[in-house]
Amino acid sequence: MPETIRLTSGGSSATISTFGAEPLTWWVGGRDLLWSGDPAFWPRISPVLFPTVGRVRGGELRVDGKAYPMAIHGFAPESEFLIAERSGDSVRLVLEDNEETRKRYPFSFRLEVAYQLTGDAFSTEFRIVNPGDGVLPFALGFHPGFRWPFAKGGREGYAIEFELAESPAVPVITKDGLFSSEKRPVPLQGRRLPLDEKVLAREALCFLDARSLWVRFVGPGGAIRMSAENFSHWALWGLPGAPFVSIEAWTGHGDLDGFAGDIMEKPSMRFLEPGGAALHRVEFRWQPES
Repeated sequence: MPETIRLTSGGSSATISTFGAEPLTWWVGGRDLLWSGDPAFWPRISPVLFPTVGRVRGGELRVDGKAYPMAIHGFAPESEFLIAERSGDSVRLVLEDNEETRKRYPFSFRLEVAYQLTGDAFSTEFRIVNPGDGVLPFALGFHPGFRWPFAKGGREGYAIEFELAESPAVPVITKDGLFSSEKRPVPLQGRRLPLDEKVLAREALCFLDARSLWVRFVGPGGAIRMSAENFSHWALWGLPGAPFVSIEAWTGHGDLDGFAGDIMEKPSMRFLEPGGAALHRVEFRWQPES
């Protein structure tokens, strides 16, 4: 059975499940800023995405002419991680390749996810290691859902603020969840995207090759600042009527519509040489209104 680990630091706390290495709660100043999960909308809270992000065409990954089944966002969200280290305010969880993972992804890997809680901040370090003899292709993502609203009152007055100006057009996602070459406009007001039901009523807003290293989810009383290091893309996602907004950091993305190539040809993948390692970091920080 999955284990839940509780971290504390000052007046803040967080809980993480060994199932998917997924954060379940993040309390700051008496409020839980992560959404609670609801099967009526979306049963997850903040899954880790690996070894793919998004959908692969036909639900199959192709490696050296052979097809392997691969669900949306890979198998890490449904995998049991082992606890490698833990303390009162930190924990490091590990997933390694095994007989089951090799049926879907024929590569040797080690994925380490380390969480650290410090006052108003909750940081995550992802370390991917290639212990095999060949090149390791991978994509990594973090998919937290934040409460909307996170303060008393309704959902009005909330917005996403980017560090830098981003493209006001994003790819149209096909009915199969693939990336088309068509773009659609996003109602950005400079670096600010006001949130309402209409903005997130369709598919995710995917800001590919983004310039911003951080975004802020701003509302009454403060903001959640999410920064990402060594990621390429930002995505915003929600569902009509659902009391959350998901702010996602990705190194890769779903297949292009019509793509039928090998994993080594898949757009936006990262590659690790034998013995290589990659580090990626994400931090959530609560910023109360001054």
